[in-house]
Amino acid sequence: MSSDLSSAPDSMEDDASSAPVQATAAGPLRWLRLSHKHSAFSATLLLMSSTGLSLAIGLVRDAIIAKLYGVSGAADAYRAAFVLPDMINYFLVGGVASITFVTILSRYREQGREREGEDALASILTMMLVVLGAGVLVAAYYARGYVAWWFNGFSPEKITLATHMTRILLPVQLFFFAGGVLSSVLLVRKQFAYQAITPLIYNLGIIFGGVAFARSLGVTGLAVGALLGVIAGPFLLNLYGVWRIGFRLRFSLHWAHPGLVEWVKLSLPLMLGVSLVSFDAWIIAHFASHGSGDIARLYNAKRLFTAPASLIMSAGVASMPFFASLIQGGKQEEFARTVNSTVSRLIALSLLVSAWMIGLALPLTNLLLRHGALKSADATLIAVYLSGFSVSLLFWSSQNIYGRAFYAAGNTLTPMVAGTLIVLASLPMYWWLYRAHGSLGLVLASNIGILAHTLTLALLLDRSGLAPLRGLDWAEIFRALVAALASLAALLGLRHLMTAPLGFIANFVALLSGTVLWLAISWLVLRLTHSHLPQLLLELRRRKQSAPA
Repeated sequence: MSSDLSSAPDSMEDDASSAPVQATAAGPLRWLRLSHKHSAFSATLLLMSSTGLSLAIGLVRDAIIAKLYGVSGAADAYRAAFVLPDMINYFLVGGVASITFVTILSRYREQGREREGEDALASILTMMLVVLGAGVLVAAYYARGYVAWWFNGFSPEKITLATHMTRILLPVQLFFFAGGVLSSVLLVRKQFAYQAITPLIYNLGIIFGGVAFARSLGVTGLAVGALLGVIAGPFLLNLYGVWRIGFRLRFSLHWAHPGLVEWVKLSLPLMLGVSLVSFDAWIIAHFASHGSGDIARLYNAKRLFTAPASLIMSAGVASMPFFASLIQGGKQEEFARTVNSTVSRLIALSLLVSAWMIGLALPLTNLLLRHGALKSADATLIAVYLSGFSVSLLFWSSQNIYGRAFYAAGNTLTPMVAGTLIVLASLPMYWWLYRAHGSLGLVLASNIGILAHTLTLALLLDRSGLAPLRGLDWAEIFRALVAALASLAALLGLRHLMTAPLGFIANFVALLSGTVLWLAISWLVLRLTHSHLPQLLLELRRRKQSAPA
């Protein structure tokens, strides 16, 4: 579930059902049809558009939470309530283990054995619902003891509130897992519309719960909304999708099915190992529990950082089935080129976006969160943390692709071992930097940790020959770095000339003028250095308008 950061299972579709759509739909709207079969380009564009809309809704959600609860104990308890459910998901389902379904089902589909693939899926779904259901019941029973141990800086009142919401959120994992299993059926058929819609419904569910139950349930209404949102979106919508293509949900106790055995072998390393991608937020919450409101401040900063990061990383979701297809087809060289090309573009884009976030962190934070219960001093601290997190955007975006490259190749053991060692080595660093620099030290530790994680995955892929580092477009990355530094310098100069913005209008003007300046400087430097990015963006726009069905 990845806290309440709008994550939802992967999805896609059936060849037969796409034919009539191509005949009846015209223009870009055909991509929104549930049964449309996507190309790599249209899938990426659709998911990035959906992610952008989902993030906009998510920012509205966070603005509502900040307005109602600020950085109070209730806000800390709400953020903390997601950690145990996330851990249950991570250790019993492998966190991202649902994407290993894609590798398995892709092979069944390539070999014309789709009926066997459905049998495997039924066995996996049945076994894991039993295991995960048992885990949820045990976790609910011991929830208070866990909350008191992990958030040992909480007062008894915050422990009680966090425990109550934790128990409400634990069943969410059952519906996320079931939705992930069902969406894999759509994913291998390259139907992405379900993937595009489910996070929107999930976010709207949280907003509905927070607003509708604010008076009767208080902050607990947000947890109730999350439960309603995941049932309606990731679970029921994907259930409808597989029903449309003829798949009928069923349960199977065939524990020895070869597909189930293979999935367990692929997913077991993900369940036994740990990754800083997930543990970073949990470790930060553990240490931040000792300061009143620190969890909420750091969460809000990470949430603002995650918004553009998720938009960029949505390309990773779209890339998975195409990576798997290349591997299954024995096209290793094309696989390596595709991975390196994707990573190079994401790094270049991340550098530019980082400059924008660092230069405009304060007006961005004030505009989105500085309302109601959130005070000016808290908004300023959140902006500082946001600037710190933004430095690591390129590592968060590229590790997402590197991880999926391993999964597509059917190798989950290598990233598991590497991730576990990095987490264990990072724990003393989080502790020391928190003791030395407080919450800002946690930001620094997070950046160092994800740097180590990304470089390790990149070097391991290089060593395995799957994606040699020499294949990265280093010249393009350097051009983007120059443009990012130039635009950041311009933004810092603008901030020096302007007084600190006060009020909604002033912050809006500051953000708008800064964004225009950032775009102008970035575009100019990219053109002067003969970067391919401007042409690529223009090409994407042209293809969006004229791409065939």
